[in-house]
Amino acid sequence: MDAEDVLQDSFLSAFKNLKSYKGTASFGSWLKRIVVNNAINLAKKRRLDLESMDDVGEYDELVEVREDNDLSYDVKMVTEGISRLPDGYRLVLTLYLLEGYDHKEIAEILGITESTSKSQFNRSKKKLREILREELKYAAG
Repeated sequence: MDAEDVLQDSFLSAFKNLKSYKGTASFGSWLKRIVVNNAINLAKKRRLDLESMDDVGEYDELVEVREDNDLSYDVKMVTEGISRLPDGYRLVLTLYLLEGYDHKEIAEILGITESTSKSQFNRSKKKLREILREELKYAAG
């Protein structure tokens, strides 16, 4: 329901501000930015708990476990897994992977540090792997 509300508000906002569209980017990019900003504003209103990772080692974000190479996941399973992530993890993962923002941009959008964005992203991947492993065990057993 929140997604529908954000989308509807975004289209209304785009329509009302159509005269501000300058054509420097594609219309789709301009509209996407409005939708993303509205979604982020909603998330901020709910005060997502993004864990500050400033006290964690600078190279923590470089650690990545590759133990799922032999497993395969379908789109529905991954989508469900992402929806089960904590809000902060889901937001950073979505902005990075699906929306194509880099960690510097995510940090600016969410008002966090770049290292916090990177850490949240890595934690979200780890948590998503755990969720997907659970799903595979449940489906197999």
